[in-house]
Amino acid sequence: MTNIKMVVFDMAGTTVNENNLVYKTVQKVINEEGFNVTLQEVLKHGAGKEKHKAITDVLSACTDETEVETVANRAFTNFKTALEKAYDENTITTFNGIEAFFNALRANNLKIVLNTGYDSKTANKLMDKLGWQVGNQVDALITADDVVNGRPNPDMIYRAMKQFGITDAAQVLKAGDSEIDIVEGINAGCGITVGVLSGAQNREQLEVANPDYILENVTDLGTILFS
Repeated sequence: MTNIKMVVFDMAGTTVNENNLVYKTVQKVINEEGFNVTLQEVLKHGAGKEKHKAITDVLSACTDETEVETVANRAFTNFKTALEKAYDENTITTFNGIEAFFNALRANNLKIVLNTGYDSKTANKLMDKLGWQVGNQVDALITADDVVNGRPNPDMIYRAMKQFGITDAAQVLKAGDSEIDIVEGINAGCGITVGVLSGAQNREQLEVANPDYILENVTDLGTILFS
C-alpha cells in the first residue's frame, strides 16, 4: 500500500461514462451563437473547467468574438437548460468495474471524493441517475459551487482535505481525464496525480501536465495503490 489516505476523482469521463455529452452541449450552445467550433476545440480548451469558464475560454481561443463576456453569459444560460435536457434524454452509466473498485478502496480505508467542474445541481442530478449517494458509494462530493476558485486552483481538493482532517496533500491522489485535473492535483501538492484516457483528452494532451501516471481507466489504479 502507498501512504495515500484519500482519492479525489473527477466525475464525467473518469468515473461517469457520459460520452462527452457535457462538451457536446458546450459546443452546441456556442455554435448556436453563430460560430463553428469543433468538439476537439472544446475538449482542448474547456475540458475539466467550471462550465462558464469553459465556454469563455473556448470563445476566446477559437473565435474572433470581441464581446466574449456577453456571449459567454448568454451561452452559459442556454447551456444549463440544454444540459439538463440532454441528461434527461440520454443514458448515463458508470465505467465498468467502478463500483467494485470503490468498494476495494473503502475496504482499504481510503476516502473517496468526487470533484467536478459541474455546478451542484448538475452533479447531484448525475449522482441520482447513477443511484450513488454520499456516505454510500462515495464519501464526499465537491462541486464548482462549493469553492471560490475552480480548477486549476486546488480549492476543491483543499476543501475535501479539511473535511476529512487530512493536513498533508502528499496523502491525496488526484485522477481525472483532462490536463486541468492533473494541474489541479499538482497545485494542491497531491502525492500522486493520474490522467485517464477514458474521457475528454488524449495521451498527448494529458502528457502536457506531466502526471505521475496515465492509465486507460481509473480502475487500473488498483495495481498502483494495492501492489
